Amino acid sequence: MTPETTPARDAADARHGSGTQHPNELANLDEHTSVHLSVERTFCFADLSGFTRFTEERGPHEAVEILEEFRSMSRRVAAWRGVRVAKWLGDGVMLVGTEPTPTISWAGHLINHFATARKVKLRVGLATGEALLFEGDDYIGKPVNLAAKLCSVAAPGEILANCEVADLPPWIRVESVDDLEIRGAGTFEGIQRLAVVAH
Repeated sequence: MTPETTPARDAADARHGSGTQHPNELANLDEHTSVHLSVERTFCFADLSGFTRFTEERGPHEAVEILEEFRSMSRRVAAWRGVRVAKWLGDGVMLVGTEPTPTISWAGHLINHFATARKVKLRVGLATGEALLFEGDDYIGKPVNLAAKLCSVAAPGEILANCEVADLPPWIRVESVDDLEIRGAGTFEGIQRLAVVAH
């Protein structure tokens, strides 16, 4: 089973000492002390491509039905694969995984689920790397930003990733590896375009 991926677990794993010391033993800890915990995680951003247009064309009631389906599937698949839903972003979501393979599997699962949708498609950005746990419930760092940017430029039904090929589940393949230029962010080398293998 995949380890728990909550910020509380991150903090517990990285703390100094037992965490049970008397306050007098922590006399040097004051409001100016800043403790930033660095953790390696896989970050995943996904959103419903075409959701805004669909809402305008079909109305808010049908749009809410799709959003409910997206959030329900996201939660269920994340729970089954041991990946944490970190935050909802309107018609999108940010997930965090302690291991890359289950997080990539979540992305492939959701892409596959929405592949036959006649209404909207999913697009995903993934990146693995070191990030800082910030204020106990958020992550700051290059892989977080990269995953978000990759999601924003992915085509409908596409997964763009910065990860190790060895971490891919056997049913996801690399279609191409490209240097990707993202406006306002520069060029990112070795970005993989991933696809779900037909079963």
